[in-house]
Amino acid sequence: MNGEDFFSLDQERPTALSSVNSGPKLDLDPALVARARKLAERAGAPVIELAKTHTTVAVERAVLRLGGLSGADREGVPRANLLLDSVRAQVGLEHGTALPVWDAWNTGDFADLNELADQAAAGRVKFRIPKGAAADRARASSLAFVGTGMDRIDRQRSRRTAMTKGFGDAVKPWIYLIVATGDIYEDIAQAQAAARAGADIVAVIRSTGQSLMDYVPEGATREGFAGTYATQENFRLMRAALDDVSKDVGRYIRLTNYASGLCMPEMAVLAGLERLDMMLNDSMYGILFRDINPLRTFVDQRFSRQIHARAGIIINTGEDNYLTTADAVDAAHTVTVSQLLNEHFAREAGLEDWQIGLGHAFEIDPERKDSFRLELAHAMLAKTLFPDAPLKWMPPTRHMTGDIFRGYLLNGFFNLAGALTGQSILLVGMMTEAVVTPWLSDRDLALRNVRYVLDAAGGLHEDFRPAPDGFIAGRARHVLGEAVELLERICDDSLITAIAEGTFGLMHRPPEGGKGREGTLAHAEGYFNPATELLECGPTKVLAGAGTNGGTA
Repeated sequence: MNGEDFFSLDQERPTALSSVNSGPKLDLDPALVARARKLAERAGAPVIELAKTHTTVAVERAVLRLGGLSGADREGVPRANLLLDSVRAQVGLEHGTALPVWDAWNTGDFADLNELADQAAAGRVKFRIPKGAAADRARASSLAFVGTGMDRIDRQRSRRTAMTKGFGDAVKPWIYLIVATGDIYEDIAQAQAAARAGADIVAVIRSTGQSLMDYVPEGATREGFAGTYATQENFRLMRAALDDVSKDVGRYIRLTNYASGLCMPEMAVLAGLERLDMMLNDSMYGILFRDINPLRTFVDQRFSRQIHARAGIIINTGEDNYLTTADAVDAAHTVTVSQLLNEHFAREAGLEDWQIGLGHAFEIDPERKDSFRLELAHAMLAKTLFPDAPLKWMPPTRHMTGDIFRGYLLNGFFNLAGALTGQSILLVGMMTEAVVTPWLSDRDLALRNVRYVLDAAGGLHEDFRPAPDGFIAGRARHVLGEAVELLERICDDSLITAIAEGTFGLMHRPPEGGKGREGTLAHAEGYFNPATELLECGPTKVLAGAGTNGGTA
């Protein structure tokens, strides 16, 4: 029996929530909610200022990719890395890569940026930080090249809009299913089968450890470790395959991957160029769970979110991960704090609320008394605080024991909580979690679970109204109060200090520690990034300000 046979056992689409925004709401103190957001803004301000005044090797490589650089040398080393390393060795990166690279372009004779990179790697290009008229020309050239990349991202966004209208858009809650074979071609077969069985979003899990690689592999890949390498070609192949199946099923199937780790900005650019629809992009996940330097992460995440905003990509944040290391009840308020911070960072970078897919999870110990009521309280708190955000509701993992019958029941309760509270995105939970990488039959049974719950109780959110003075409402107010108290402490100390002290997920990450710190640099006077300028100012305003650098060519 092949994947098509398994997934085609039941083709009927589940009944959807009539409107995820019409779900039950809690009566929260509006003054306390406003205070929570104001505190999140204060806590995030120093981090945003650091991000605005620093760059990273990944940000600069992303600029080169937007400018048209692609491919790798014979050993598989990406040209983006080769060109950046050449620039850094000669003039440093404190002024950015744009000025020296496009100055070399203007003064040399190259067919394209790829040839310039090849020549630079061979030691045949001399870089400098141009001044005066030469700097003006370099800025103008870089804006033109990077502007072409932005135009491609804009066209992909417009195409997504047209395709959702043409094929039809999936109704919410969106059903989110993971594939992770290591072989992109096998992933494609499974993804198409999943879409035919009712999945609305396909997420391709990255190969283990890719987040710690300071380069993006090239080409289609057929080997991976518990996942498939994220490459531009793999993005292109999967997007084309999902476009094909979208025609068959009559709805646009969304594609998800990862803009996290040491190559976060580059992944964001490649996702925009290849029309991915969602990207895992949390402000602190890499710091906490991959031990990536905090400053490096915050600089990279701001730039990546600016790209996502332009591309119309929905981000998914990673608060669910906190509850795999910390107790889901005791640490519930840290999830709320992280959601508020992620919301602020996202809005500052230009994302609209419909693009901010905040995460939370069904991770309370099922042996705990009133565990389901507690789950409902936490889910409703998130839905009430962020009514316009496409909340991503994650299934149980920490307390899955290998008992597949118990696991199937827990996933049914997870699906019911999502239906009751009007969640926007339901990640399909597997009964074999903690046992094996899911078989095709496991996925089929998991999708049956989702379909049954949504068909049987998809409209129950219209009738579900917790008592204003009851257990659920009281628990939600308590968590919000704890979140405000924690935000006050963070404002007194700093977010960086809070991370160092293990506030989130019990992970202690000091500001000078972690991977990638050496790839983070403060801006020198005259630093120029054409992508940031185009994202924040627009080309006319940028060009009007040219010629202020002084000096001579």
